[in-house]
Order: sequence, then structure tokens, then C-alpha cells
Amino acid sequence: MYLIGKKQNMSQVFDKDGKCYPVTIVSAGPITVTQVKGKEKDGYNSLQFGYDVISLDKLNKPLKGKLAKALGEKATGFRLLKELRYKGEEIPEMKVGDTLDVSSFEEGQKVNVAAISKGKGFQSAIKRHGFGGGPRSHGQKHCENAPGSIGGGLRNKVPKGMRMAGRMGSDRITVKNLTIMNIDKDNNLILLRGAIPGRRGTIVEISK
Repeated sequence: MYLIGKKQNMSQVFDKDGKCYPVTIVSAGPITVTQVKGKEKDGYNSLQFGYDVISLDKLNKPLKGKLAKALGEKATGFRLLKELRYKGEEIPEMKVGDTLDVSSFEEGQKVNVAAISKGKGFQSAIKRHGFGGGPRSHGQKHCENAPGSIGGGLRNKVPKGMRMAGRMGSDRITVKNLTIMNIDKDNNLILLRGAIPGRRGTIVEISK
């Protein structure tokens, strides 16, 4: 089971006992199979999915020709094409043109969600790694965000892996075992318990 969607916003839901749970609303699917790869021809097994339908005229010629040939009369464009590899010989029995939507999942089911986290830009070691910072006394003015010593006494170079300032965020993160609290099949919405990476509009991948 696999689905692509966009993170919307957070909200809350109540169960039958009146207990409140935080949820993230994801606008998920539908996605369409645009290509099936096999181990004999391509060297590995995979399915390629298209998400977010657009006009074919908005695509470049190679992509337009590929989708037109694969989907035939039902050919449409997609904003995103994503390939999902399958290890070993097991691959779902699907063909080009088949679609998946939120009905593939059930309420109460555990899923994994992968997305790109928010980018923070270049940050100090204080924010990036949670250091305590310099003392605020004895005339301290300008060095509260200083990382402190990065040497090691007798060493003449900085040790590999030293935690220092640098780019923070924009990493692919997978959150495992999130519970599906509710599914709205009419509006293609999935409500996941807890928070997931990214900002509003971030592409997320939901898998069992």
C-alpha cells in the first residue's frame, strides 16, 4: 500500500470516549500507475506513479510522449512522478493506468510517512545541536552563540564529525507507526495522529 499526498494543516479529533488527539490532515491521492519495471528488462522491480493531474501541454515533449504512449486515450499530465522500488521478486499485480486512493487504507491502521523537513538555513551550533552557549556574565556581549573549543589539546586538526554551525533542515525524514485516525473518501483526506515533517504543501509519501 502506497500513496502520495500533500500536508495540509494540523487539527484535533475526539474518540468515542471524548479523548482528544492531535492530527495532521493530508490531502492524499489519487495516484496513477504510469510505468511498470521488471527485473528481466530493467534490472529491478518497481512501479512509477503520477500524482497531481495537470494538462499534457504543460509538460516537455519527452515526458508528454511517454505518458501519451503509456496511458493512451486517458493520457494526462502529472506534476510529480515517483518511482517505488520493490525488493526481491514480490511486486503488486498492477498495470499502467491503474489508480490508488485513500480507500487503500483503513482507520486504525499503522503507516509510515516520509517527507522533507522544513529548511532552517545556516544556523549556529546552539540552535542546530542544542548547545548551552557562553556565559551571560562578566561583560559577555557578542559571543553567546559561540560553539566553544573545537580543538583537542594535542591534535592539530578538527576531529571528523565535530558538531558545528551549518545548514539545518531540508532532510528527508520518515516517521514510523503513525495511526490513521480518520479517512474522508469524498475529499481524499487522511487524518494522521501526531505531527509529520514539512510545511503546508509539502509532498508526503504514505506507506504500510
